[in-house]
Amino acid sequence: MNLRSILIICIAIAMQSLQAQAPQDWFHLDSKADGYNGVSSDKAYKELLSEMKSTTVIVAVIDSGVDTEHEDLAPVMWVNKDEVPGNGIDDDNNGYIDDIHGWNFIGGKNGNVNKDTYEATRVYKKLKAVYGDMDGSKLKGKKKAKYDFYLKVKEEVESKRENASTQLASLSATETMIYGALEALGTALGDKPLTKENVEALDGSSNEQVAIAQNILGRLYAEGEEVGTIKDIKEEVATQIGEGGDYYKAQVDFAYNPDFNPRTIIGDDYSNSYEKGYGNNDYEGPDAFHGTHVSGIIAAARNNNIGMNGVANNVQIMTLRAVPDGDERDKDVANAIIYAVDNGASIINMSFGKGYSWDKVAVDKAVKYACKKDVLLVHAAGNAAQNNDTAENYPRDEYFKKNGKPKGKYASNWMEIGALSWKDGADLPATFSNYGKKNVDVFAPGVAIYSTIPDNEYRNAQGTSMAAPVVAGVAAMLRSYFPALSAEQTKSILMSSSVKTMDKVNVPGEDDMKPFSSLSVSGGIVNAYTAVLKAKSVKGTKKMK
Repeated sequence: MNLRSILIICIAIAMQSLQAQAPQDWFHLDSKADGYNGVSSDKAYKELLSEMKSTTVIVAVIDSGVDTEHEDLAPVMWVNKDEVPGNGIDDDNNGYIDDIHGWNFIGGKNGNVNKDTYEATRVYKKLKAVYGDMDGSKLKGKKKAKYDFYLKVKEEVESKRENASTQLASLSATETMIYGALEALGTALGDKPLTKENVEALDGSSNEQVAIAQNILGRLYAEGEEVGTIKDIKEEVATQIGEGGDYYKAQVDFAYNPDFNPRTIIGDDYSNSYEKGYGNNDYEGPDAFHGTHVSGIIAAARNNNIGMNGVANNVQIMTLRAVPDGDERDKDVANAIIYAVDNGASIINMSFGKGYSWDKVAVDKAVKYACKKDVLLVHAAGNAAQNNDTAENYPRDEYFKKNGKPKGKYASNWMEIGALSWKDGADLPATFSNYGKKNVDVFAPGVAIYSTIPDNEYRNAQGTSMAAPVVAGVAAMLRSYFPALSAEQTKSILMSSSVKTMDKVNVPGEDDMKPFSSLSVSGGIVNAYTAVLKAKSVKGTKKMK
């Protein structure tokens, strides 16, 4: 990508105006009554559940950490009543000391993992130690196949790291270019105000920097932007380019750097995926934005006149920190699932994913354990605008053999969630959302989702990471008001009661339109109102204590 292209993109992002947006609570709303494709949770509470009693349901959030003291989350945090806070003793003998609200699987006695590599980088490093000095032309059979796989991963990691390094340098040059152009524009304008007429009246033919500034401002004026002053534009550009620079620098220094290994801070035996007891009880960690946002969507205290409402109203959030700034590790995910199951979770939300798996079998064993214990797993489908039927995406519900080959058997307690835009018609699916007629179960709101973030604040965020907790919240609603429903029955109800549409939509990542029903197994949108109606007619099969 050349500098001019980057310049245009940066400016477009930096000065993007606030377009017409949906209400902050749109994901709760009803398509017919309110005009938005939310999950009709408010309608369900008002019309179907107001006279019904509910039981408390624990939802485990495996994520980056949670601000347990947030004003809208503190009342709904799970508390391990068998543990005495702060006494340094494992009172309940579960292997975790002072685990009051959950556990942090990516921390140790000396701190927490923040940045980490991508799984592709770890796989590359592992394979390089074996195949790095081999002559592939002399290999045959399985060894040749593994060598070819090594070359594939090597190309991916090294090319992406090189690209990130190039983009980092380009952004710096772009910033210099933009600043120079804006300063030249200011000089050319003199005392004249920064208006469309004054900018267009300048002669840019003899001054390339003025011409660049006219190009920038011309695009903004054409889009109806309120550009403010030259100083305002500089500040916006600095912010956006700074964020882009941070992103690419992290890819170079951490994500795609095979020599970076933060795991030593944990102090575990990483080669043993079945090791227990490592970690610490720092539930928030270095950056709890993602996990706090996810938790609020599920269960922020409803109707307390603070901030926002979660989907479910009688839920306790168990926080399990296992997702760094980078890819999660299979060992931590497996242990987090087992912890959640052993400590009473009925639903586990997993808003993370990656293109490779280090130890799929270990995760599979944890998923099978959750299935045996009747726990529903809700997983985000991913934000690569890809077809999950043909692309690799982990973790996933298909079980693998020890040799890394799929078994062709699937977890019946697993739901894979795509993201929905608040827009109608062709723009219904989020532009970034993964999809798949076989491997994505259902869609839910995942764009412009307003929820809790650390330090008693709130913000919009988007991703299938936001769609998954919407579904987890509706699932919690069902298991709370209909406690006899099993995990499999809950999944079945959510899918069969999903709202269908045969409208053709833009397929994410493609220049193509297909019926929305072709993007997932159910072909629909999760809906709390229709799900509750369905649940009322279903006899639960869960064995009640």
